Amino acid sequence: MATGAIGTNHQTVTTGANFIPEIWSDETIAAYKSNLVVAPLVTRLNHKGKKGDTIHIPTPTRGSATSKAANTAVKIQSDTHGTTNLSIDKHYEYSVLIEDITEVQALSSLRKFYTDDAGYALAKQVDTDILTLTEGLQGGTVGGSTTAAWEKAYIGSGTTFYTGNSSNAADITDAGIRAMLLKLDDADVPMDNRSLIIPPVAANDLLGINRFTEQQFIGSGDAIKTGKIGQIYGVDVYISSNCPTTTTASTATDRVGVLMHRDALALAEQVGVRSQTQYKQEWLGDLFTSDTIYGVGEMRNDAGLAFVVPAA
Repeated sequence: MATGAIGTNHQTVTTGANFIPEIWSDETIAAYKSNLVVAPLVTRLNHKGKKGDTIHIPTPTRGSATSKAANTAVKIQSDTHGTTNLSIDKHYEYSVLIEDITEVQALSSLRKFYTDDAGYALAKQVDTDILTLTEGLQGGTVGGSTTAAWEKAYIGSGTTFYTGNSSNAADITDAGIRAMLLKLDDADVPMDNRSLIIPPVAANDLLGINRFTEQQFIGSGDAIKTGKIGQIYGVDVYISSNCPTTTTASTATDRVGVLMHRDALALAEQVGVRSQTQYKQEWLGDLFTSDTIYGVGEMRNDAGLAFVVPAA
């Protein structure tokens, strides 16, 4: 028969706190997803749990219709289809070791900071790798030389190629947006799933375009997406402080934006964000690590284009 005062001397979540595992993984994943801006706007390839380091994506060639003449056989389509290869070659991690004395004395908000920071750091890396690929759109060279950097990017007015050696960057304009949309239209890029991603400095110019302020609140009423600030000509507009900065002979302050369809670029995750903890006796502390394995690649070169605006 149990004895003792009822309601006292119980093992509670407070007295048994050291035996209750902390859930780092879900919190880090939530922080990771909330900080992604570009990744949700490209094609996502689920490669989780699968082996291999390369994904071969079929790239079919469109056929053409032919006139059928009387008493003649039909023309057999004989196109040779290609493949686009996407390498899964990126493995990034975020680690911190929290010593016992810190765990004992620090506020619980310390853990929240590290889960948020891990999610932000990994999300920023993924977005950076995707945005780096935009330099190769329209036949550009990713990581080109100083004078040729972003040689296939347009300036904000949308009609002239950017010249890195002299920096002819220009503010984004209504006419420029329409000119860039026309380039996608001429390439038969579908009108849905297009996105306009701009650096913060361009948002100020965009607010001065009447067409944007008239349409920015038109939408389907779905959940607000991270970074989405409005819509123009049916294209969702996103702001990202992670947009690239050009490297040129004369300046390193120009900023890059991109207009693209979802099919332009792809992200393949082989291991989504995971968090692990291990007690390290030799250090008298808990080692916390979050990591992810993924790959990024270009799928359709003409389904997007980069443009360059001044940093101020």
